[in-house]
Amino acid sequence: MAEKKTFEENMRRLEEIVAGLEKGEAPLSDSLALFEEGTALVAACRRELDKAEQQVVKLMKGEDGAPVETDFLMEE
Repeated sequence: MAEKKTFEENMRRLEEIVAGLEKGEAPLSDSLALFEEGTALVAACRRELDKAEQQVVKLMKGEDGAPVETDFLMEE
């Protein structure tokens, strides 16, 4: 069974893949394999981000105690 990678490890690998594909030096078959790995990593990262967002929304409550979903805005 494959070891589950952390979000950070997945992002580092995704950055490596993007850099390699941008060079355009790999044979087509290798590029396709890298692209396939990259799309799987994007999906895994998206799931982690969605899970984190759901946890944040659960932690936020309005005046009546009901959860309130708000946009993340930078304070100036």
